[in-house]
Amino acid sequence: MPAKKSASKRKSEAIVEEQDAKKVKVSHRSHAKVTGLVLVLGQGDVGQLGMGEGIMERKKPALVTLPEQMVQVVAGGMHSVCLSRSGHVYTFGCNDEGALGRDSSEEGSESVPGKVELEHRVVQVSAGDSHSAALTEEGVVYVWGAFRDNNGVIGLLEPFKTCTHPSKLLMTEPVIKIASGNDHLVMLTLDGNLYTSGCAEQGQLGRVPEHFSNRGGRKGLSRLLEPQMVKLKEKKIHFTDVFCGAYLTFAVSNEGYVYGFGLSNYHQLGTKNTKMCYVPVKLTCFKNSTTSWVGFAGGQHHTVCLDAEGQVYSLGRTEYGRLGLGEGAEEKSEPTPVRGMEPVCSVACGASVSYAVTKEGGVYSWGMGTNMQLGTGEEDDAWSPVKMTGKQLENRAVLMVSSGGQHTALLVRDKQES
Repeated sequence: MPAKKSASKRKSEAIVEEQDAKKVKVSHRSHAKVTGLVLVLGQGDVGQLGMGEGIMERKKPALVTLPEQMVQVVAGGMHSVCLSRSGHVYTFGCNDEGALGRDSSEEGSESVPGKVELEHRVVQVSAGDSHSAALTEEGVVYVWGAFRDNNGVIGLLEPFKTCTHPSKLLMTEPVIKIASGNDHLVMLTLDGNLYTSGCAEQGQLGRVPEHFSNRGGRKGLSRLLEPQMVKLKEKKIHFTDVFCGAYLTFAVSNEGYVYGFGLSNYHQLGTKNTKMCYVPVKLTCFKNSTTSWVGFAGGQHHTVCLDAEGQVYSLGRTEYGRLGLGEGAEEKSEPTPVRGMEPVCSVACGASVSYAVTKEGGVYSWGMGTNMQLGTGEEDDAWSPVKMTGKQLENRAVLMVSSGGQHTALLVRDKQES
């Protein structure tokens, strides 16, 4: 006789079947719709610039040849993921742990864009150090690659197993936004819940106690790799947005409060101490009295955030100028205004670099210059925002920017089109 299914299993399947019947189409303000061209700069020794095996570096933004117009580009640790207007995904860069989601056995194929086979139309992509994710228009998440911790690969869907091609995440709710840290994935659902999976060592999952954070403790890696809901002790919180730094997570509630969890060893979460936060903390330094917070980005040890007025703020570690507060600036435990830019519409961070895209279509960069990610053409650090220039930026408006370990990608379009 076949084994009887548990009540919870039957309920889970019923929810999924109900979703399939309804064919939900999800939307969120973070889903990009404006098409453009992809530019890259920085180091490309493993093909993450997408310009072929011979191109190891670009000091200024350079054009990537792609078969379609794109609506989103994200830079992972050492790979890049592009989303086209038609909902197709293209990847290039390091594929050692499957982060490209496609076969790259042909010589040099990882260093040029290749299409990821997905049956469904994708509306958003994200990327971490060794993993990538895609959200379909029906609220389903596909992942490929691997999560890692300080001791190596922990797996993606199953312990110690990498996924070389897209695999569906089992979820009981439709997802409306995805965000990736270095080694964790956060999903915001239609009902305003947060689900997380990946590495928990720094508290970035927001649901795994410290004594289970090292590979799940006695319950094992499944505790970390199976997406589970982040729960708060207080009343139910309805979240409307979520953002990731390398080792932390920020979430905004429908009341405008900002919650955070993860690494804060340089106060990059905005907490008063430098302890890791294994559960969500309401961050009082982001008070919602004067303005609302619309954007967060986090590097290895710093955070850049954006308010609804277009003002950029930074906090956390200051070395190499990553806070943009000028030479001699000290570590900040509260969001501190970054001056010298026109009103901004989005922010981004690499490990030790920061970016701001202005409402007029310009882009500013600051931080470590070693990897040529700033677009200045030099290796000098920038302690204050510097406007990025280059031939490929002439008469073009920047739509978005994303930065990885050693490279940066931009989406731009001709100004007459915008």
